[in-house]
Amino acid sequence: MTKLWLVRHGPTHAKAMVGWTDLPADLSDTAAIGRLRAFLPDAPVVSSDLSRAITTADALIPKVRLPHAPDLREINFGDWEMRNFAQVEAEDPQRIRAYWETPGTIAPPNGESWNAVRARVDRAVDGYLHAGHPDLIVVAHFGVILTQLQRALGIGAYEAFGHKIDNLSVTTLSCKSTGWSVDHINHKP
Repeated sequence: MTKLWLVRHGPTHAKAMVGWTDLPADLSDTAAIGRLRAFLPDAPVVSSDLSRAITTADALIPKVRLPHAPDLREINFGDWEMRNFAQVEAEDPQRIRAYWETPGTIAPPNGESWNAVRARVDRAVDGYLHAGHPDLIVVAHFGVILTQLQRALGIGAYEAFGHKIDNLSVTTLSCKSTGWSVDHINHKP
């Protein structure tokens, strides 16, 4: 069995769709970081290769730090990157509504669909599951965490999008030979 401790990186304070843009995390809430550290097990830590995830992972002061993983990046929003819903909706209302209301194969122009994100993240997580760590801390992004929550709960993408995943929250999932179980969703230590 492997227990995944999925941690969402510190806040960026951006009011737009932030996918592959490399914005820094605000880690000034040292009390929240301390509570997070105290809640997490002494386990290897892996993060996305975007700086907001890297610095959050490093703030946990892990004993074992695995190499940054590009496949744990946030959704690639393509031409929608760093724009808000209203801006995109003014230009392409049908596509943006379909992307969020019927996630699956629809992708932003020059971006990736939900199914593509899910496949990319599943591949990465499967590699870590086969490595045999009993516990693994994964510091990543909203979309990454939702893909694995969708997987563990056996729900559709639209239902997965209905879950709130706050910055510096922990979602814990266990992968056993009999299947997945969910222990915490959006837990704020």
